[in-house]
Formats: sequence, structure tokens, C-alpha cells
Amino acid sequence: MTSTRKPARRWALLALAAAVAGPGLAHAAAIDMLYERTVMTAADSRCRLFAPAVSAALDAGRAQARNTALRAGTDEAAVAAVEQRARAKAAGAACDAPDLAMAATRVRDAFEGFSKVTRLTYPGDVAGWRADRNAGRAARWRLSQDVSFGWDRMTFGLAGRDGEGALLAVADFPDGATPYAARLVMRDADRSSGAYLDRRGADVNGRLPLARRLPAAYALKTFQAAARSPAGSDLAARTMKQPWAFRFPPEAAARLAALDPREAVAVDFVMPDDTVRRAYVEVGDFAPGRAFLRLAQQ
Repeated sequence: MTSTRKPARRWALLALAAAVAGPGLAHAAAIDMLYERTVMTAADSRCRLFAPAVSAALDAGRAQARNTALRAGTDEAAVAAVEQRARAKAAGAACDAPDLAMAATRVRDAFEGFSKVTRLTYPGDVAGWRADRNAGRAARWRLSQDVSFGWDRMTFGLAGRDGEGALLAVADFPDGATPYAARLVMRDADRSSGAYLDRRGADVNGRLPLARRLPAAYALKTFQAAARSPAGSDLAARTMKQPWAFRFPPEAAARLAALDPREAVAVDFVMPDDTVRRAYVEVGDFAPGRAFLRLAQQ
């Protein structure tokens, strides 16, 4: 992205574009918004432009812009190139430059309000995420997605008393089945070049079932649940009769956040007879939601 504008003018336009839509993306092209928010995030990381809450809000907005660019069909390599170009732009700016200070002021004004928001819903293609960064004495879902698979039900996401919490799956089986293990299955980014989306399964609107958003077995990574216990009423839905909670390792949450938003992951519940019941989760805006939770830690 080249420009003949003066540097001060360019920084002003970056700040304006990042501020006009605030955390949303309705009024700007996704790839441009990604570039602008990445520039300001990188400049903040080097120059400490913003208070921690505003920095976290800006980073959540950057993550959402990245996801929107991918959903719009931008190639992952092209997205990475835009991010690299944006970081190079920020690296070339003097931290005490007046034009950068002006851009930071405009971004600060845009994201200060967002930093005070405590609940958000991130819509998805098939299923969305609910984010809640309020604190409390009891554990609660911080970032969650509800899933039905056959007669069974699951809530999946991050839960805890404050902060990000742990990655959990809480599931209920109306027939009284009790799984003895659970595993989280997702694309292994180290063994694949990008999202696997099997278009042969698309409906008339071009929407893919979640089962068509996982690669073949050779490109999968599996995380075994580290703990199992009966789920308490603080995390189990009221309609669940005998819910079970499974906790996955922290690395699984980081890997999940790095996936393409169009992908899906699966939770396999292993029964005593070794049969498996599989629930699919849309990746969607897990990464922006996780970044949003970090605002509570500022």
C-alpha cells in the first residue's frame, strides 16, 4: 500500500479510519481496517501510546478485523503480508512524532468507550460466541458457544471467576451416558497450509456444515482433557440433568485462537463402550472474544 500523501496526513487517515467504525467493521473495507489497526497496535507496543485497557480494546478490534478479512475471502498469505507491512510502517515512525500523537489521540477517543463494555455477542456463520468479562465470586462462562449434537447438549469455551479462565466443555447426555474421557480435535497448523473447507458440502446459500470444516486425520491435532468432574450449577445450563465438565490444557486455547474463523473444531466424548459422540464448534470470533476478555485484567 503506497501513498503520495505526507506522513502526517497518512497517520491522520489511519487514525480516522480506525476510529470511525470503532470496534465494528461496518463502514470500512476489512483489509484496510486490518492494516490500520495493526499499524496502531504495533506502534502502541513499541511506544506505549495507550493505557492498558485501551491497548487491549484496540487489540480485540485488530483481531476482529483480521477475522473479517478472512471471512471476506482474503487469502491467509495475503492477510499475513498486510500485517507485516503494517508492522513495518509502525516501526518506521518516531515515537515522539506529532502526527503519531495525533493519530493516537483519535484512536484513544474511539476505543475508550469500548474498553468499558463488559458483555458482547460475536455472531457466527452457524453459531456465535457470548463474551462476559464481569467479575464475580462464582465461576461463570467468560466466552461460550452452545452446541446441540443429536439429543445431547454442550457448552464450550472459557470459564472462570475472572480473567480468561480455563478452556472447558460441559456436556449433558439425556440417556444417562457418562463419558470417561474427552478430546478436542482441530487442524494442526504445523502440518497444514491453511483452513480446510470442503465446498462439496455447501448448502444452497454456500454455507458449509461444521463437519466439512475439519481436515483429514493426518492434519489434525488432538488435546486430551486434563480433568473430568461433575459440572456445577454455575456452569451447567438449567435444563441439563447430569452434566459433566472436561478441562483442556491452556495450549489448546492458544491453538484455537490461531485458527481461521471459518474453521470448526470437534469435541469427542468417549463412552465406556469406546463409542464416540462428536460435537462441532465453529471457530468464528474466538480470538477477538479472547482478546476482549483481557480487558478485565487491565
